[in-house]
Amino acid sequence: MMTRIFLIFSFLIFPLSANASALNTSAKQAILFDAQTGQVLFEKNADQQMPTSSMSKVLTAYLIFDALKSGALNLDDTFQVSEKAWRKGGSKMFVEVNKEVKIEDLLRGVIIQSGNDATIVLAEGLSGSEEAFAENMNNKAKELGMDNSHFKNASGWPDPDHYSTARDLGKLALALTYNHPEYYKYYSETEFSYNDIVQRNRNPLLYQNIGADGIKTGYTQAGGYGLIGSGVKDNRRVILVINGLESSSARAQESKKLLQWGLNNFKNETLVKAGSVVGNAVVVLGKSESVDLAVKDDIYLTIPHNAAKDIKLLVSYNGPIKAPVKAGQEIGTLTISIPNQPDIKKPVFATDSIEQKGFLSKAIFNLRTLAGL
Repeated sequence: MMTRIFLIFSFLIFPLSANASALNTSAKQAILFDAQTGQVLFEKNADQQMPTSSMSKVLTAYLIFDALKSGALNLDDTFQVSEKAWRKGGSKMFVEVNKEVKIEDLLRGVIIQSGNDATIVLAEGLSGSEEAFAENMNNKAKELGMDNSHFKNASGWPDPDHYSTARDLGKLALALTYNHPEYYKYYSETEFSYNDIVQRNRNPLLYQNIGADGIKTGYTQAGGYGLIGSGVKDNRRVILVINGLESSSARAQESKKLLQWGLNNFKNETLVKAGSVVGNAVVVLGKSESVDLAVKDDIYLTIPHNAAKDIKLLVSYNGPIKAPVKAGQEIGTLTISIPNQPDIKKPVFATDSIEQKGFLSKAIFNLRTLAGL
């Protein structure tokens, strides 16, 4: 058996100027990807563990959204402010101790004002204590595939055992946009007033008029300035995570640069339709000498544009294939090579069944093989 490779076509339909190798960032950790295809457009130390600061609050809000969606909570329900929440330092919503506060107000206090106090009120109200809520955060993180993350509190308050990665926070952001679109709107609100104190959303992307609609900033001395961002252009969403910047101005500049690059330099296309024949395989001992190979599903990809580099599609398989062959049998692999992106591999399948030849034909074939003919 040998591996057979066929170049199916190489073409210039999608010219490429989006050269990821030419893109750089001063962020210590970063990832940028397309929300529909999941393709990573740029990454830097994306699996390096890092403090998550207030970006942790996205997971806190996610758990509240889950409870709202299930009917366990309602936006008009209230939670009481504990002394622990009231005394918490850092950014605040300025809730008053022992006061009952609506869940919707608390959510805005967390999402827009980044209030550590509001975060603890939500955690205690849902789980009884912040410690129990942190365990629920870890369970949800595992469910979402955030395998390199661990949470010790609801706010992102510094703790050596509280960490995540840019890739994991990207998974969280993606789940947020897909699973809770009805609540995602809060992330695009630019200000919220509570107790006659007006606070503006710290997310610099919301004020740039570039299609950004979220999500959350964060800062700790250990982790630097970070941001989970997202935006839409031409019905295409891009998600960004950066961290480790030295200043809020650097965070604003780098996040805008990366998000705009992701939105402006790519398009999503169906490169190969489901059922399309992409090649064929040689068949021995069969009533037919070859079988067509096709993909089962549409291959929908994020394609760079505005340059002149080939996109190549190649089919490979270990062959020749010995009959019998069943329709739908996996035969090989379609490899899609897009400049400046990792190769994408998809299985290919036989389009038809090929019956085995009769006994006499097989015997002749075996004798010729033994004879080296």
